[in-house]
Amino acid sequence: MFFELGFGALLALIAVLLLSAFRILREYERGVVFQLGRFWRVKGPGLVLLIPGIQQMVRVDLRTVVLDVPPQDVITRDNVSVKVNAVLYFRVLDPQKAIIQVEDFLMATSQLAQTTLRAVLGKHELDELLAERERLNLDIRQVLDAQTDAWGIKVANVEIKHVDLNESMIRAIARQAEAERERRAKVIHAEGELQASEKLMQAAEMLGRQPGAMQLRYMQTLGSIAGDKSSTIVFPLPIEMLKGFVDK
Repeated sequence: MFFELGFGALLALIAVLLLSAFRILREYERGVVFQLGRFWRVKGPGLVLLIPGIQQMVRVDLRTVVLDVPPQDVITRDNVSVKVNAVLYFRVLDPQKAIIQVEDFLMATSQLAQTTLRAVLGKHELDELLAERERLNLDIRQVLDAQTDAWGIKVANVEIKHVDLNESMIRAIARQAEAERERRAKVIHAEGELQASEKLMQAAEMLGRQPGAMQLRYMQTLGSIAGDKSSTIVFPLPIEMLKGFVDK
């Protein structure tokens, strides 16, 4: 009886060991296998057989990770304090490096993204931060990608989501924008006046060279103002038209 119980327990133990020796990895997963504490190889996807008690495996997800970078206090180069948050897209290219070279690659990438965000944006002025996000996104991505390469991680993209300004700075920017619009309006008005004066000068010179053109212009003006019947118009008669009567 005791022998049968012992044999049954042994069979159960063997069954548990056999079941624990098998691992199934999905298409987007890889297993970093250690044998007696030393790196052995990267396995997967599919069915993986491990030696119980001798080999251990760490799963690594190869899909793109979307990491939300929390708001960071940034002081720009022109001494403006803002809060900036961003989103980071990265994936593991080398599972071996991601497990061996860094303790927690997710946490390490998140902390690195926060410090890089503050460092890169602090080198630029507020106007650049508001108007040139595409270039700043590229700068942050390049810095992160270079530093995470040793961890087997590829940073695909970085997007600045929101730049939070205090109320006083928002009002100052609004005043600056209004002043800029007024300046442009004055410049456009001045350019229009200059062009109009140049055209009038050219017209005066042309009419001065052709006396007949001056008379035609005079008659055209009279015809345009004669359409208003509610007014009495008194206009001088050119002397040239009276010469015929004087000669008689």
